[in-house]
Formats: sequence, C-alpha cells, structure tokens
Amino acid sequence: MARGKTLTVVFKSNFQNQAMLLPPDLNEMIAANHPVRIVNEVLEKVDISELIKLYKPGGTSSYHPRMLLKVLVYGYINNIYSSRKIEEAVSQNINFMWLAGMSTPDHNTINRFRGQRLQKTLQPIFTQVVLLLCEEGLLSIKDLYTDGTKIEANANKYTFVWGNTIKHNREKIKQQLNELWQYAKSVAASELDDTDPSGFDKIDSESVTRTVDAINAALKDKKIAKDKRQKLNYAKKNWPANLDKYEEQEKIMGEQRNSYSKTDKDATFMRMKEDHMKNGQLKPAYNVQISTNNQYIASYSIHQNTTDTNTLIDHLNEHINNFKQKPNNITADAGYGSEENYQWLEKKRITAYVKYNQFDRMQNETIRNKNPFTVDKLTYDERNNQYICPIGEPMKHIGWTIEETKAGYPRVIDKYKASNCEGCFLHGACHQQKGDRIIEVSLNNQRLKQKAEKRLKSKRGIQKRKQRCFDTEPVFANIKYNHNFKRFMLRGKEKVAVETGLLALAHNLRKKAA
Repeated sequence: MARGKTLTVVFKSNFQNQAMLLPPDLNEMIAANHPVRIVNEVLEKVDISELIKLYKPGGTSSYHPRMLLKVLVYGYINNIYSSRKIEEAVSQNINFMWLAGMSTPDHNTINRFRGQRLQKTLQPIFTQVVLLLCEEGLLSIKDLYTDGTKIEANANKYTFVWGNTIKHNREKIKQQLNELWQYAKSVAASELDDTDPSGFDKIDSESVTRTVDAINAALKDKKIAKDKRQKLNYAKKNWPANLDKYEEQEKIMGEQRNSYSKTDKDATFMRMKEDHMKNGQLKPAYNVQISTNNQYIASYSIHQNTTDTNTLIDHLNEHINNFKQKPNNITADAGYGSEENYQWLEKKRITAYVKYNQFDRMQNETIRNKNPFTVDKLTYDERNNQYICPIGEPMKHIGWTIEETKAGYPRVIDKYKASNCEGCFLHGACHQQKGDRIIEVSLNNQRLKQKAEKRLKSKRGIQKRKQRCFDTEPVFANIKYNHNFKRFMLRGKEKVAVETGLLALAHNLRKKAA
C-alpha cells in the first residue's frame, strides 16, 4: 500500500477565544523600518508651538495637535484622504493605532483640525521638514526644478460665473436702456434732461435707476405701447439688482480671473488633461505649483491662474519668504518663459534655465528656416538703434509705446520702419504690409531671450533640461496616478493649500522611507 494514503491533513491551532495573560505591545508588532516610524520620527522633531497657540485654555481636554498631524500625514501617505476613513483607521489599523497612541478622534475633530488649525501653520511645519531632509543630504533648496499641474476642485462644474457673460449682459442692459430712452425722447422729448444713457462709460445700479425714473416721469401721463410699459416695469424691478450682482461677481473674480464656480468661489474653470469625454470641457480647478530637487518637493503654492506664466514670481517669492534665502538657479519649461519672468529672475540674480515660447520648435532646422524674414532673424544695430532689413538697408527707429500685460507688467515696444520697399526685389516675400515695412519689437525681451537661449544650449543647460523631465514631472505622476489624488476634498484656496501641503509632506516622507 502506498505510504501517502496513511497520512492525514494537519491544521495549525486557532486560539480565537483564548484570553491573553498580558496585553500585546503595539510597538513590538510594527517593523523597525516601517514607514509609520519615519513619520513619527520626523514629525517629533518639528516645532509646533504656533499650532499649539491656536488652542485656548479651559473647557474639556483636546487631542494633541502633534498626534493629529501625524495621523493626517500618515493617512495621506496611504491614500486615505477622507476624514471618515481616517477615523475608521485609527480604531482598526494597527499602524494608525500606534501612531495615535490608541486615541480615537472622530471625523469632525480630524476635519476641523485639517480645515481650520492647519491653515496658517502647516507651511512652516513643511519648511522645517524640508530643512531636516536637507541636513540629511537628500535634497537642496538652492537648485530647483519647477512645474505646475491642475487639480480639480471640490465644486460643481455646472454652476459657474463667466466674466464675458457679465460684460455681455451689462452691454445688453445698456443697449435696451438706450432704446427706451430714444422711445421716450420720441414721445416726450421736452420733459427729458440731457442724461443720454448711450454716453455712460459704465452703467451701474444708480445710473440705471435714475434714468428709468426719468423715463417713467416723462411718460407718466402719455399713452405708450404696452410692451414698452412692461419693459420699463421689468427694468425698474430687475436691472439695478442685476447690476449690483454683476459688480459683486466681478469683485470675486478680480482682475486675473475670468470665471469661478458658485460652490467654490476660489476655484477657476480650467482646461484639464483628464478629459475623459474628449470634448475639451472646462472644470473648476486650482493650479498647483511645486519646485523639486532629487524628486523631493522643496516648496509648493496654490494659484487661480489658468496658465503657468503668471505664477512663477509669486511661487518663488513664497519659497524665498519661507526659507529666508533665494535659490541659485531654477529650471522650468516654456510655460514660464516671459519677459516679466526673465526680468525678475535677472534682477534677483537667479540663474534661469527657462525655455521661452517656440524654443523647442526652433531646434528643428526645417521649422527654423521656414520664414527667413521674421523679426527675430533680422540683425539689430545697437550702436545706431536700428534694424537691418533682409537686403541690408537700415530700418530707422520711429517711436515707441508702452503696453501693459494682463498681469500689469509694462513692456516697452519700439517701432522701426524700412524705406523704399516698393522697389525692393523681396517686396511681397519679406512682408505683406501696405507701404514700407514697420516692425514692433521689445528690445528688452529680445535681449533676455538671447541670454536664455545661450544658457539653455550650454552643456549645463542641456543637462538641466534633461533632468527637469525626470525630476518634477514624476512627482505629479506619483501623486495623481499612483496615489490617485485627482480632486481636492476641501473648498476654498486656504484649505486647498493645506491639502497640498499634506500631499507634499506625505510625498517627501514616503520617499524618505522608500
């Protein structure tokens, strides 16, 4: 008989209901190199005195803010972003239980701590952690790689306010008011004053109310069309209130934005890369800017701008204010290459490896040689302040103007004019203007672009450009795709900044523990 047929299956003993003589020690149940120990070790070193000052004496006892901070950061490390799920974890997950010291804060306590207590205090804590990592030689705050991404806001994408719609509606009211005025003038011209609404620079509730009252007074005893009377009644009842509403909405948007969501007024509608419907849909979002080194996040900032161009100066100013020192150099892509940014970096003496618009396209010889007569290919004679046209004739300086960008930066635009273009053999190919060719150029912008191009094409510049691709962009990929954070949990710019700080802290500590 085969030996195997005499063997029996043996199971390990199960002591589910066995009482323990001594309770288990959570500290012994967690591995020495577990990431939760890194979180505990690092956050034990930071100074949270400013956070503690937010607590008022008296009343019942409070959960210690250092414990709540550890629990929140460790939750973000493990892709747990909901306060209710963190509440569940501190009572069920052994790592959270050890980190919380068996405390069990509820979701209201966690959310109140995250949304209120950390608003003004998380950034200094993050700065301290970055400096601790710098002391260990893990990153440098002197050499930065900067990039941005858009993360969807916790807001309704179907309730919005558009700046262009406000302008259109205001002009529509102005036009209809003018039509009513002209009608009243045709019926009772002698009873109207000289306040013609077509001459208003900007209509407001007071001017509309005054004009409608004047029209009603002039037409009081006159027989007028029924639709005109209805229009006047509607105008008196609705137009002043609508104009007050438009003024308040424009105040919320400010000068830099053209839209906002009604459910999160700090969120701006932006075009997202995550376009699952493939229809270019705009969604309420925030522009998150980070500067990295060695794939660690050195600084972060939240912006309402739809493009990266106008975020760089504010972002770097925050970095300088937080660390009390400026970086030696910064590397960024073409989204940041503007005259204002180049000028600011030059003034701050920060070496900029920042591409300008069309830099990558101009590296292609076919594209570069496609039009040999563009302004940037003309020779500038600095001594005589003139350009040289393609056939070698001078283009004289004829004046200059100052143009202000949307961000308020004044650009000096110089104008140069060629002579005798009609008889030139390149006429028609060199330009399509009528008469002699006139070019408009910012000499300062041209100078800054030439410096940037020279720096970018240097050996160090090429190395910096290559490194940027695998230093900053993988950080966003890790946060958004590996850890599935694609939408903020909180509303309002200040609370979103807290969430971003928690994400940055979690990323750095996760990388340190890896």
